[in-house]
Amino acid sequence: MPVNVLVAFDGSPLSKRALTYTIETFPDARITSIYVINPTDSVIDVEAGGLPVAKEWYENAKEEATRIHTTATDLAAERNTELDTVTEVGRPAQAILEYADDHDVDQIVMGSHGRSGIDRALLGSVSETVTRRARIPVTIIS
Repeated sequence: MPVNVLVAFDGSPLSKRALTYTIETFPDARITSIYVINPTDSVIDVEAGGLPVAKEWYENAKEEATRIHTTATDLAAERNTELDTVTEVGRPAQAILEYADDHDVDQIVMGSHGRSGIDRALLGSVSETVTRRARIPVTIIS
């Protein structure tokens, strides 16, 4: 059984399922929820709103991370589970993989994506990259 499990958590329904799955499947593991602030998102904000938006982007992203961590912590508390949370900045797949490597993670759990119909058969780009490149087991929740 894994001792140290990393759950990619962005507040989406699939990430909530992934966290719930992790708590139920690995009750004795240390569970860490990771949220990645993606700087690429700032480009869209700058294009839409200019330089003042660029200055505020990172502060807004940190506030969003805090809200998302609160959601994860509350979900874990409802199941009488303690949860560590971490925020990283970078490309999501790369940040998840680097964190796992640097912190002796035994298992990664993450949602696939929110698509429906025929596209559901394919993984999202982050989950696909993590699955292909991880040196440890990855569980994808759909």
